[in-house]
Amino acid sequence: MLGAPLTAADAEIFEDTVVPRYLSFFGALAAEMLFPCPQAQIAHLGCRTGYPDTSIAEKVPECLLVGVDSSAPALDLARARASLNSRMRVSYELADSFPTILPEFGFTHALALHPICDAEGRSALLSELHRVLVPGGQALLALPLRGSFPEINDMIREYALRQDLTELGKAVDLAVQSRPTIETVSEEFENAGLTEVDVDVQLIAVSFTNGREFLDDPIAKLMVFPELRSLLAMDPEVAIPCMKYVHDAIGKYWSEGVFELTVNVGCASGRRL
Repeated sequence: MLGAPLTAADAEIFEDTVVPRYLSFFGALAAEMLFPCPQAQIAHLGCRTGYPDTSIAEKVPECLLVGVDSSAPALDLARARASLNSRMRVSYELADSFPTILPEFGFTHALALHPICDAEGRSALLSELHRVLVPGGQALLALPLRGSFPEINDMIREYALRQDLTELGKAVDLAVQSRPTIETVSEEFENAGLTEVDVDVQLIAVSFTNGREFLDDPIAKLMVFPELRSLLAMDPEVAIPCMKYVHDAIGKYWSEGVFELTVNVGCASGRRL
């Protein structure tokens, strides 16, 4: 539920590449929407290497921030980063399932960025955000909304059409439709007991020199393709040749031209009743 554990090498790459070029769009929206309050206590679920905890600490001085993640190396890196900022009061703990070790009614704010999960997993995540909040506390969830990654979805559809895999084509369409919109993410928040929902959206394009650069980039390997696989839930016998086709097609179609990854970045905010 909190993402596959990162190795030590992946944690370094995540911090150096994924955060500044990709995750920063999600973190900036979340930090901007966070309500400042005195004596804030903030839970960060799936915190990875601790981004955007520094930005939050600057916006909410004297806050206490607790992060949980499934990756020990990522948490080590988060602790090392936090130690360089004497104004930050943080604690990072290992957790890999819900409910986490975080106490109920323990936090004024709870957030998660770009969870790698399907709609069912997102529901569990929202329930956990709700569980750890005090009454009136704020939940923040930043994630790709509907309209994200159409370039890759089109390649999967092309593979399904060429191989006459009708069910895969339907699965792609279902995955696209299951990605939340402003309206559906608001409904999900309300179903989890979170009210006063507000959603901010920013459409971005992350550019790569060519298709091969995108495929080799940690953004694709650690974020985009794992997230797509979680939505599609394909049988391995279908997934392996399909992903090979997608990789080959992107590398071929954008062999000499810029590849732009379209992402509909959204952040939803809600309050616990």
